[in-house]
Amino acid sequence: MGRTPMTDDKYSNLVLGVDLDGVCADFYYQMREVAAEWLEKDISKLPEEFTWGLREWGIENEEHYRSLHRFAVTQRDLFRKVPLIRGARQYLRRLSDERFRIRLITHRLVIPHFHDRAVVQTMEWLDHHDIPFWDLCFMKQKGQVGANIYIEDSPEHVENLRKDGLYVICFGNPTNRGIPAPRAESWEQVYELVKARAAALEAKECR
Repeated sequence: MGRTPMTDDKYSNLVLGVDLDGVCADFYYQMREVAAEWLEKDISKLPEEFTWGLREWGIENEEHYRSLHRFAVTQRDLFRKVPLIRGARQYLRRLSDERFRIRLITHRLVIPHFHDRAVVQTMEWLDHHDIPFWDLCFMKQKGQVGANIYIEDSPEHVENLRKDGLYVICFGNPTNRGIPAPRAESWEQVYELVKARAAALEAKECR
């Protein structure tokens, strides 16, 4: 568990389901560097605007991506070296201090037989960056964790969670330009949306 929150229990019954890659960790920044090496291309040839699946970088299909992903995790310590997205630590600390229950949810166990490396790298990264959290879930079906508010960047996950009637803040990046609001382009905006949603839920309970 991360930092111990303060004593105000106002939001202690609200669970934030927070994705890691693309929301807390700048996954695409690090993956672009690794992909340039793996594909033997100058990094300038990999556009900074791209869609899900990274075809703009020359990734041909899912199996091609899995090979890149395996190399990134096992040979280049992707999940240990990925940089922190600006504001993530600051605002997660603030939300933790306000007693929101932070439940990190990630689908990092993509490649079979290398789960131990993904988990170890993830824990080391969280400790290194002092990210506060109560729970850490490695799973694809994110709606099963029972969060009140989700913060997610994957277009597929955002759409599926919303279809289930769940409140999802889409954290903006090139892969999700077409996803409608609520969305945030920074962690400051995430914080504002979370607080607004919490206030709305509180008001609903008081009716």
